[in-house]
Amino acid sequence: MGNIVWLASYPKSGNTWLRAFLANLIANRPDPVPLDRLPDYCEDEARPDIFSELAGRPCVELKLDEISILRPQVHAQIAARSNGTRFVKTHNMLGSFDSHPLQNLAVTAGAIHVVRNPLDVAISMTHHFGLSLDEAIERLGNENVATQNDELFVTQILGSWSSHTKGWADLATTPPRLTVRYEDLLQNPGKHFSKIARFVGVGTDRTRIDRAIRHSAFKNLSAMEKKDGFKEASDKSRRFFRYGRMSEWRDVLTRNQIEQIIEQHRDQMTRFKYLPPGF
Repeated sequence: MGNIVWLASYPKSGNTWLRAFLANLIANRPDPVPLDRLPDYCEDEARPDIFSELAGRPCVELKLDEISILRPQVHAQIAARSNGTRFVKTHNMLGSFDSHPLQNLAVTAGAIHVVRNPLDVAISMTHHFGLSLDEAIERLGNENVATQNDELFVTQILGSWSSHTKGWADLATTPPRLTVRYEDLLQNPGKHFSKIARFVGVGTDRTRIDRAIRHSAFKNLSAMEKKDGFKEASDKSRRFFRYGRMSEWRDVLTRNQIEQIIEQHRDQMTRFKYLPPGF
């Protein structure tokens, strides 16, 4: 067994919030961990520097097949450079692309998977990626969606919201996997962040857990971004941390748009209790 614990989610589903909680849980300091220090506690498998190092040239020059070939080697490097458990963010779907694994299971110790209602994910995507609602809905259902390769992140293979969600949620118990709903973290943070703390072996000190929850609260993350910026913010959006609430779709989406999303994702929405009454 390896030492990487994946922090997996479809984009705009709470991955940064999870990373902020874990960073504050590990640091256990009296003040919040600054946003630019999150990488000290939680790696990003799509960061370009290791890809560039292994390829011998800038990652922006790499083609998708080259990135796919290098990815398992990058994961091995991340694992080898870490003493003990290393939390690693990923938006990749679980599985492989062009016969190349998207996760190096030989260096994997487990996974924490965050899932969010696609009705709200679609809205959040419009702000982050500069899409219309109809474009975001189409993207949620597209099995061939991948992110772009740029100076900040190499390409990640997303797939559709349903295939991404099903893949990670169906991950066998070896390596161990914990799936949490974004909405549960919002509604009962004490209970569900404590589950995460227990999963990573820091689950007995409630004072420490509560402090990490407070430090990673949305208002603190938003205030830090307003003061110091956040390099993961998209150039399509004024800020990364927008509202962080649930059920915004009720005020934003048309009935036709709601029906489109449900038609594409009914099975997984039913599985995670996201299906609205009457649909």
